[in-house]
Amino acid sequence: MDINKVLHVATFAGQVILENGGETYRVEETILRICEAYDVHFADSFVTPTGIMVSVCDEDHYTTTLVRRVKIRTVNLQKIHLVNDLSRNIISNGYSVDEFKAKLKEIEATERYNKTITILSAAIASACFSVLFGGSAKDFLCAFIVGFLIKIMSTKAGELNINDFFVNSLGGAIAAFLSLILVNLNIGSNVDKIIIGAIMLLVPGLAITNAIRDTIAGDLVSGLTRAAEAFLIAVSIAVGTGLVLSIWFSTYGGI
Repeated sequence: MDINKVLHVATFAGQVILENGGETYRVEETILRICEAYDVHFADSFVTPTGIMVSVCDEDHYTTTLVRRVKIRTVNLQKIHLVNDLSRNIISNGYSVDEFKAKLKEIEATERYNKTITILSAAIASACFSVLFGGSAKDFLCAFIVGFLIKIMSTKAGELNINDFFVNSLGGAIAAFLSLILVNLNIGSNVDKIIIGAIMLLVPGLAITNAIRDTIAGDLVSGLTRAAEAFLIAVSIAVGTGLVLSIWFSTYGGI
């Protein structure tokens, strides 16, 4: 078995998981499982939220190491599931290294839901969160509108590779501004409930969950990194929302 080929395929599988929101322990576990399935028994990996380092060694103690930088990160649990399932069935399905790599490329190329469904789902989620936090039927409608526009903005910003801090700040600002406008037009009832429902689209729930999971598992570097990322996202949302509210209240004296 060509251990160099196994190294690249295993690292590629880990990259797909990490790029789509997977935990670092899952990436390391998957890489080692793939190496073991192809009889590469001397392998080790170290994963952070932005990089993967894998080292393999043959029986003659010839060591090969690969470092892969991960710059793109999103959330796609379907791809994580598919790679995880594929790695667990290498032996039972009898995949060669080349066949396994081809399967990975198919998974990587799997398309998400189309933009229309994604944006509508985000708008519905915002509206439901607004009601969950005590909003009225009017707040439900307003949160739907605000969430719809925020998701369109974040989708376009993602296509342009705009900095996440700026995107979240802009999203918070849009949520606050539109909520104030809608309430003043008597379309909505509660500014706070509409804002809360809308900014839930921006809240880093997965980053917080993974930070706690990694820290508990002893992956302190990844845990602290993800916690810092979640904190900065929360700060950026607060900056955008607070700035608009501050300007509005200083100008008009209230709602």
